[in-house]
Amino acid sequence: MSHKRIPKRKAAMAAGGAVALGAAAILLPNANASQDGAPDDAAAAPKTLRAGDASDLASQLAGLLGDAFAGSYYDGENKQLVVNVVPGDDNNVIVQAKKAGAAVREVDNSMTELEAGARTLKSEATIPGTSWAVDPRTNKILVTADSTVTGDKWDRLESTVRSLGSGMATVKKSAGTFKTFVSGGDAIFSGGARCSLGFNVTAGDGSPAFLTAGHCAVAADQWSDAQGGQPIATVDQAVFPGEGDFALVTYDDPATQAPSEVNLGDQTLAISRAAEATVGQEVFRMGSTTGLADGQVLGLNATVNYPEGTVTGLIQTNVCAEPGDSGGSMFTRDGLAVGLTSGGSGDCASGGETFFQPVTTALEAVGATLGAEGAGDAGAGGEEAGAGDQPGAGAGDAADQGVEDDSGPAGTH
Repeated sequence: MSHKRIPKRKAAMAAGGAVALGAAAILLPNANASQDGAPDDAAAAPKTLRAGDASDLASQLAGLLGDAFAGSYYDGENKQLVVNVVPGDDNNVIVQAKKAGAAVREVDNSMTELEAGARTLKSEATIPGTSWAVDPRTNKILVTADSTVTGDKWDRLESTVRSLGSGMATVKKSAGTFKTFVSGGDAIFSGGARCSLGFNVTAGDGSPAFLTAGHCAVAADQWSDAQGGQPIATVDQAVFPGEGDFALVTYDDPATQAPSEVNLGDQTLAISRAAEATVGQEVFRMGSTTGLADGQVLGLNATVNYPEGTVTGLIQTNVCAEPGDSGGSMFTRDGLAVGLTSGGSGDCASGGETFFQPVTTALEAVGATLGAEGAGDAGAGGEEAGAGDQPGAGAGDAADQGVEDDSGPAGTH
């Protein structure tokens, strides 16, 4: 959809301060850079890589290996990219992957077979409360069903999974209910709805804008940085449900300062660019309800069947989230923008699954740029983090950290 932009006042969305104590130490880039000076006799040994570099290598190998490529994941303990291959009669593919610096694992299920299985699930088992994504660590499709999938619906799901054949898919039950994380409250507002700003970007015409969840933007056209306040930004494009959950929202004042950073309350983290996610990668999320949380990427190209409809192409994680966190940013400790919070099940007390819109896909769809690719200083920004004084706990080092309430705005007005 297209909207007229009416200048209002100079404003920028950025995070307030519900942020975990000690987050500075957790998010400071660490020294696990690639090691390239290996001796010749170790040329085929897997390289030590940062997760962002592993994602780039995975993309290259997917093209190089063709049909033999069966997915990849990041081994955080050894800091290596693990690539699945179906060698067939040509062992040269294994040699090629090893020379590129990956650890190679031979598997049975090809990506063609796994993707065909996902298409069968879509045609036979598109049931609200279900999701599926390829899990390269098991070389299977991970199917998840929330607490609403019972009786005939559960029987239908199990029957469809069995029809895929042995060793193709596993089914997991989730105690919660799949839903989008929109709520009434603070952060970015429209009427009674509250969401979180994801990343500041530069729109295709050079104007300042931000990304957030599509299900927030289809519900309301104009957004404010204060509950009951004057609108400062207007929805320009939105997708939900369907092929994603993202929106481009342009600031009404073209002079708005939209810095390329995420505000963590007591410090900011500079965002350099958008990056593809890698299974096994450590990620962090900021949101207006729960502040900072962390965890791992579990699957890519996930399909989620929300009550409102089916959304495809998402990132599946074990990072917690709650209502109001929708649209919030997912990023890496070294400043790469990875995702926008879509929805999931559970909360930050019990855990659960959370799905994210890939930032790279959203940027391409709306024609925007982020970080160093953007014009001027516009880029990734923070999201308002107002009233959340609960633990922003995920599945990594930040799991037991407390949260400090420091909810003043951090934007430039």
